[in-house]
Amino acid sequence: MTMANDDLSSLTRNPLKERLARGELAASMSLRISRSHEIGRIAASAGFSTLYVDLEHSVLSLETAAMLCHAAREAGVVPLVRVPGVDAAFIGRVLDGCAMGLILPHIEDASQARAAVAAAMYPPRGGRSMGSGQALLHYRSFPAAQAASALNASLFIAVMVESAAGLGAVDAIAAVDGVDMLFVGAGDLGAELGWADGDDDVVVAVFERVLAAARSHGKFVGAGGIANRPEVMRRVLRLGVRFVSTGTDLGFLASGAARQLAVVTQAHQDASA
Repeated sequence: MTMANDDLSSLTRNPLKERLARGELAASMSLRISRSHEIGRIAASAGFSTLYVDLEHSVLSLETAAMLCHAAREAGVVPLVRVPGVDAAFIGRVLDGCAMGLILPHIEDASQARAAVAAAMYPPRGGRSMGSGQALLHYRSFPAAQAASALNASLFIAVMVESAAGLGAVDAIAAVDGVDMLFVGAGDLGAELGWADGDDDVVVAVFERVLAAARSHGKFVGAGGIANRPEVMRRVLRLGVRFVSTGTDLGFLASGAARQLAVVTQAHQDASA
């Protein structure tokens, strides 16, 4: 039995795309070491609207990524996955595992962006294989053409601008149909361009360039690698950045543990004085 179209629309809603379209902040965290479904509820309780499973900088398995995506979605947090690269077969499996969007690293020209979109989208917009039993559809049955169209429309695709080549081609990349967001990877980009700690104006100028390209093509802009640059963060948010990667589960655990240990150590020193 097939389900009504309004059920299909409800199942394929992407609150992240809706949030960004309203101009609201989408604060994200990345998962590199989490292997338990509780992290979805923890992220929701902390107030995150989205998270991404980082398969570029972790040893997490595809099976674990799928479990984390399912858990996040059930908790009301939009699950994304950063894949290691533009591999159509791998991207298809990630999306079959309940990811509601992708982050594609190291996109350096429009052809790479088009390849990413083609790998992620069903025909006629791409070449993704349509398997039966879609996780995002709660394994319900819908007419194939309608399901493909709805899933294509709901998919969130972010391409990372994190090299001099990508920055140079940013306008052409932004023009690619199917790309939703230009995600500035300030860590890798800064390493290549030689940014120093005091180069806030230089960093902000890069965001201004990316924002100009994004606006001319109706795309969003995200920021990663600026969590430890609060002044840069304030300035780029003022300019119009709305998606911010706030840090990793590993970083949160390490900093929280160190902070609490410092409190206990100080209390012990005070008690011993």
